[in-house]
Amino acid sequence: MASDDVSDVAELLEKTGVVEGRGDGELSFAGKGWKLDSAEDAKEIVDKLSVCEVVTALRLSGNTIGKSSAEAIGEQLKKHPEFQRALWSDIFTGRLRSEIPPSLESLGNALIAADAHLVELDLSDNAFGADGVKGIQNLLTSPVMFTLKILKLNNNGLGISGGKVLSKALLDCHAKSVSAGGSPLALRVFISGRNRLENQGSAALSQAFHTMGSLQHIAMPQNGIQYQGVTEIAQCLSANTQLRILNLNDNTFTEKGAAAMAQALPALEQLEELNFGDCLLSTQGAMLVADALKEGLDNLKVIDLSGNEIGPEAIPSIVECCLNKPLLNKIELNSNSFGSEGVASLKESLSDNSYVDYLGSLSADEGDDSDGDDDDDDDSAGTDGDQVDDDADVVEYDSKEGDIVTDPTLQIRGHAIPHTQPTTDTTSDTPQNQSTTSPPSPDSVIDSLNNLKL
Repeated sequence: MASDDVSDVAELLEKTGVVEGRGDGELSFAGKGWKLDSAEDAKEIVDKLSVCEVVTALRLSGNTIGKSSAEAIGEQLKKHPEFQRALWSDIFTGRLRSEIPPSLESLGNALIAADAHLVELDLSDNAFGADGVKGIQNLLTSPVMFTLKILKLNNNGLGISGGKVLSKALLDCHAKSVSAGGSPLALRVFISGRNRLENQGSAALSQAFHTMGSLQHIAMPQNGIQYQGVTEIAQCLSANTQLRILNLNDNTFTEKGAAAMAQALPALEQLEELNFGDCLLSTQGAMLVADALKEGLDNLKVIDLSGNEIGPEAIPSIVECCLNKPLLNKIELNSNSFGSEGVASLKESLSDNSYVDYLGSLSADEGDDSDGDDDDDDDSAGTDGDQVDDDADVVEYDSKEGDIVTDPTLQIRGHAIPHTQPTTDTTSDTPQNQSTTSPPSPDSVIDSLNNLKL
């Protein structure tokens, strides 16, 4: 190769973000904001794929890719059997739903033709729904996926049907990998939040999790999963004892789901992070989970039980579950219902073991130690002891000013009642949050009402 050609290739690699000496062979075009409709539009990506002898990863996030561009990119991917990581999140913004499956098929079929062996597939933040899963179904069930370790399908709008299609594809892939006589599909990371999987979708995926039995990281937040689906997930955990991260944030456990999960947790001896925040555990459910964490689980680093309507009765169980956890460095209990006394008790109990240093601020605790309502007292009594007649008309002032009424038929004629808040004057130098007049007394308001003539 001529020296000029070598220089051109080196310059091209530098522009793509491939750092000389890294040796990982990643090409990144992330965040370019390109709208690629035709093969010509994808020329820069195609050219760089063609000059790189080794491409193990392609990052396309933050661009939008049409069918023709996907086909052109796929033609070059066919030449890279060493390819391992498809980092293709957020690549279909602004595309019609019907455009996406053909593009996914072109890219997937290219990897099959290359006889690549994927380690990571990331298609997050592509709103393709169940149709998108069908677009990668051939890829998911091909030998390309036998080596897959990381699958990220976050925020795809899969729905129940998409979850079922995905589960079947994973089960078929596992069965084929076993029949091939090599190592079976052993997925380690599964991330699928904000997908509306609900009970049926999560239950279907739990079957695949149980069959593989290899997961170390499960993240399925914000999926509308109720206790039935939570129970299915809990049951599959017995086959995934190497699990390190479990994130089911913002689903609906209730006490029934918490009870099922409490039975599964003690077997997860490698567990490092547990996120059951915003799962409506309730006080009893939180106690069940906390009791399940008391013994063993020495690798636990993070416990998140925030936003679960947990009352002070659960504090002893929570404190006890935190004890003897040498690696624990974060305890998230914000937005519960401990009350001020409960918060103080919780902090005091954890301070004896220095765990209070890892406790969140608890500033959003929703507990209330008093049943009184000052507003009720204000409504029943006037200033200086004057009693307001229950039968009198009550004028309520909105905290925000309304629109000015200019229609004569809608205007009230009579004595004007001063507003309790200043009118905003855009032409005045007076700050808008500073009143230029004193608010009227209750007596003056009542006098004005008596003199009001419609």
